[in-house]
Amino acid sequence: MKIVYCILGTYNAGGMERVLANKANYLARMGHELTVVTTDQKARAPHFELDPLICQVDLAINYTDDAGLGIFRKILSYKRRQRIHRERLEALLMPLKADIVISMFDHDVSFLHDITDGSKKVLEIHFSRFKRLQYDRKGLWKLVNTWRSGHDLALAKKYDRFVVLTHEDLTYWKGLKNSVVIPNANTFSVPRRAALTEKRAIAVGRFDYQKGFDQLIAIWKDIHARCPDWKLDIYGQGPLKADMLAQIHALGLDGQIALHAPVKHIMEAYMHSSLVLMSSRYEGLPMTLLEAQACGLPMVAYACKCGPRDIIKPGKNGYLIAEGDRADFADKACRLMEKGALRQQMGEAAWEMAENFDAERIMRQWLLLFERLVKGDRR
Repeated sequence: MKIVYCILGTYNAGGMERVLANKANYLARMGHELTVVTTDQKARAPHFELDPLICQVDLAINYTDDAGLGIFRKILSYKRRQRIHRERLEALLMPLKADIVISMFDHDVSFLHDITDGSKKVLEIHFSRFKRLQYDRKGLWKLVNTWRSGHDLALAKKYDRFVVLTHEDLTYWKGLKNSVVIPNANTFSVPRRAALTEKRAIAVGRFDYQKGFDQLIAIWKDIHARCPDWKLDIYGQGPLKADMLAQIHALGLDGQIALHAPVKHIMEAYMHSSLVLMSSRYEGLPMTLLEAQACGLPMVAYACKCGPRDIIKPGKNGYLIAEGDRADFADKACRLMEKGALRQQMGEAAWEMAENFDAERIMRQWLLLFERLVKGDRR
């Protein structure tokens, strides 16, 4: 099959980019013809390695150049970029004659379904139904995001299939008959689980509002008072790094919390940790929990929309914490730090439950979906 993925860029070290690389590489190795179409790559290399057989095309729309504009100038510029985007994407797809074209719910979502190139169109979302409302924006931006959130539902109906990552999120997309749940797969599998003997917790994610690291740093103040010999390593990058460093210093946690740049071989960092912590305000299906679970780490996470509820079974492989309950978050983390036997028990359960997200199992679901679409099967 000829399969096309559309995404803003592959240069980020994010979960969506990692998932795309994993799927595209898998499909290319099977002999399918893969094309990854970006809009804002700007000649940057993919952060996660892509098979050399995968064709990479950048349309040079560069939506991110408008990040600093005010709302009215941004809307005008966006309309112009959308027009150019559609023209260039259509010019690419019409002669390509792909079997499947997938939008990863990026800037092409509003028009890809209308391009009559003969392909089946799939919409794949990596956040929840309420993503736009969780930005916590005010004023005109809040009104814009409220409208866009409603419009998302109308757009999702226009695709041949709409893929969500969690059963939880599926319940929020009311009235859709074209939706299906296919979760992200494990990035890697390990022959043995982590030893869980090092007094080290790990958190992974972009340094931005979504990941809520400001809350995690504040929580660590209480954790440090109760478990002073434990350290926290946070891997990521992003616009809030300076703010995070300032907060760490203000709370007297220098030497207790370390910020690290993203690493391509994150598995090694998980294997030398004993606990993963996730303080996100919203997610889709958090790769950090899947990756940590695959290494046999117990998990403590806010029960945000969406993802943690599909991965963590409270009391079995970790703990789900009510959003914003910092005291309970600190208590559950310390409980795992103080009780080695409990940590080992939950770590073993996590390692076993990682089988639910085995890459072969997940990719069989994708291939079955593609085959049915190509054959015209509406199931």
